[in-house]
Amino acid sequence: MKIAILSRDPALYSSVRLMEAAKARGHDARIFDPTHCYMNITSMKPSIHYMGEDLLGYDAVIPRIGASITFYGTAVLRQFEVMGVYTLNKSAAISRSRDKMASSQLLARKGIDLPITAFAHNPDNIEDLIAEVGGAPLVIKLVEGSQGIGVVLAETHNAAHSVIQPSWA
Repeated sequence: MKIAILSRDPALYSSVRLMEAAKARGHDARIFDPTHCYMNITSMKPSIHYMGEDLLGYDAVIPRIGASITFYGTAVLRQFEVMGVYTLNKSAAISRSRDKMASSQLLARKGIDLPITAFAHNPDNIEDLIAEVGGAPLVIKLVEGSQGIGVVLAETHNAAHSVIQPSWA
């Protein structure tokens, strides 16, 4: 089997282990930095190129797309999908997983219990936002943060108000 691994850094432990595991099982695997891929988006003969090489004939793609390149990385992965290549993780799933609001909405739609959650584009009505989740203590998350970055536990109403309050107000 011919496998493409999309990863920004071929020296990352996860990328190295994927390569080792693929080769140990007799597969032909290569790592491609998705930011160096370019595509011909056409219905007749879609293609992906990497440093002058046409990436045809791949059976599967393993995406290792970091948050910083989600938009372009998922576009490259989507192009492999258009070309009929099996992808371990679908581009839509990766995009949804990076969007906290969409992920929460999908889970809620399927009836999966979630903590009481409120989202806002801007904190025009801080008091209502705090009340919407039942008051303090509450967890405040930035929509763009990941892996614990941008997460604050506000133990009191005043603490929540000061975290939500924009610095320019």
